[in-house]
Amino acid sequence: MTLFLGSIIALILGYFIYGKIVEKVFGIDDSIITPAKRLADGVDYVEMDWKQTFLIQFLNIAGTGPIFGAIAGAMWGPAAFLWIVFGCIFGGAVHDFLIGMMSVRHDGASVAELVGTYLGDKAKMIMRVFSVVLLVLVGVVFIKSPASILNDMTGINEMVLVVIIIIYYILATILPVDKLIGKLYPVFGLCLLIMAAGIGYGIVSQNLPIPDFDFSNMNLHPKGTSIFPYLFISIACGAISGFHATQAPMMARCMKKESEGRRVFYGSMIAEGIVALVWAAVAMSFFDGTAGLASAGSAGVVVNKVSVSLLGKFGGVLAILGVVACPITSGDTAFRSARLTIADSFKYKQGPIMNRFVIAIPLFAIGIALCFIDFAILWRYFAWSNQTLATVALWTASKYLESKGKNYWITVIPAIFMTMVVSTYIIIAKEGLGLPEFSGYIFGIALSIISTVLFFKSIKK
Repeated sequence: MTLFLGSIIALILGYFIYGKIVEKVFGIDDSIITPAKRLADGVDYVEMDWKQTFLIQFLNIAGTGPIFGAIAGAMWGPAAFLWIVFGCIFGGAVHDFLIGMMSVRHDGASVAELVGTYLGDKAKMIMRVFSVVLLVLVGVVFIKSPASILNDMTGINEMVLVVIIIIYYILATILPVDKLIGKLYPVFGLCLLIMAAGIGYGIVSQNLPIPDFDFSNMNLHPKGTSIFPYLFISIACGAISGFHATQAPMMARCMKKESEGRRVFYGSMIAEGIVALVWAAVAMSFFDGTAGLASAGSAGVVVNKVSVSLLGKFGGVLAILGVVACPITSGDTAFRSARLTIADSFKYKQGPIMNRFVIAIPLFAIGIALCFIDFAILWRYFAWSNQTLATVALWTASKYLESKGKNYWITVIPAIFMTMVVSTYIIIAKEGLGLPEFSGYIFGIALSIISTVLFFKSIKK
């Protein structure tokens, strides 16, 4: 319990202390007119109150990520707490804040355009394709998972549910950001926070036996799966996630002033980290350890059992919200972000509604086709590509800070670490090359060194 409570305090302190340091490094300037004011179009560039943009950003980046990912990460025991805390404060929140604020300074540009500005045209072309593929994968994953859960709960034909969800996604992708997303997301965002607070209270009030860190047993995973790199891929949205880089520009187009950035971007990541801590803690303790958790069932089943047990019938309602509504509210913004990324690439104005349909229709045609691929395969490739995008975003932010004469070490260090994570993973994982772990570690270290050398070489140029 001590490590759990200390981790929550550390995240809060991280927001007020390290978040302020990162904000100072970037250099907030409220005299700069934000894109929401300069480029207002009533569709994507719409001014909103910071509390609204915070809740939208929080729900955009959260979904079921800090719940399902944390439950999966809990299989490694208390080491998951350390990754959530350090990953969130020094990696994820820095990543989200800088990409969001860089987008504010570049007219609300998508992450692919930012990559092109600071890493070159070749990188931009690759990132345009990579980010759109990732966003469509997210959208498809979050069509299939809630449809499947609703089918189990209601008996309604799964394909009927898929059609209903897709219709909603199309509306959320096409309509002005303040019409549907702006009205629904703050409500769902508050519900997700209340859900986490309720579960957290249940953990403390019932004094559940949360394990503290034990250096004599670093790996509690029942299957013996190594901590590195699997833990750092499993817990993404609660620590650092490239998907967030695709979402931040959406709210960068809605902020009234730059000083809201720490609350909206850094703050929403810290809030997501707290949600992840709560679910990791309850997953470790509610089922009597990692062995019990392994046999408890799917993440959706775990959420339902925990919520109903700790919060009663009200908890059951929140569980439904967590495993159904939350993924839907990530899937719709994934398709919306894909539309914006493509529009940015071709400089295709999105004011006229027909222009939005021109991009959205092919996107959804591809998304519908992918719905027939096995969900487990989609998720494995999404997990790796998600963290790879975060790595590229960190290197991009490093180049931005260097170009402005700022302290780039705040992003270079996490960029080096994440380079090693994603390169090691693709070498040793089943969905990668499936080679022995030792060869993956050697490759990961080598690629990290090469990336660092190339970065400093670019500085000299």
